[in-house]
Amino acid sequence: MSGTSAALEPPADAVKPVRHPDAPVPGELLGAHYEHCFGCGGEQAHGLHLEARAGEGVTVTAEFTVQPAHQGAPGLAHGGVLATALDETLGSLNWLLRTIAVTGRLETDFVRPVPVGTTLYLEAEVTAVARRKIYSSATGRIGGPDGPLAVRADALFVEVAVEHFVSHGREAEIRAAMSDPDQIRRTRAFEVNP
Repeated sequence: MSGTSAALEPPADAVKPVRHPDAPVPGELLGAHYEHCFGCGGEQAHGLHLEARAGEGVTVTAEFTVQPAHQGAPGLAHGGVLATALDETLGSLNWLLRTIAVTGRLETDFVRPVPVGTTLYLEAEVTAVARRKIYSSATGRIGGPDGPLAVRADALFVEVAVEHFVSHGREAEIRAAMSDPDQIRRTRAFEVNP
């Protein structure tokens, strides 16, 4: 990635990421971490409805199709929407580590325009872990998983306790998510939001 900041360079004592033994198996659809999430939730009419799948090691793949509501310039995806797709894909990696983490830093390069109606094929991987910090990178391609590169990003996620969300979120939504009888959905609701 061109111009990656020093903040996204793992420190010398960083370790190789290890997939959690209870992580979803390669190829498994991860599903929405929260139904009202703009990136992956099914309850957002104009959301990305991004679908991520577990990959080998600590990797995921994802797809989303750019809709008219996602455009910035006429007929082209808004850069912020593309950054959101990268962030959502990168955040899905934390489910493979079984870690609750939030985006600390995201640096994005926009390589080529992405037209409305195009499916963006995303791949992401955790590259290193240093204490509470998780370093990762992602790419987005058009025309297929091996198509031309359109966007790429490097990110730093920071592990947090669920109290982070309780302290900073809206009480009604927090209570609703925490009272979900499905333990997996309850845990995943708090996995990637800042």
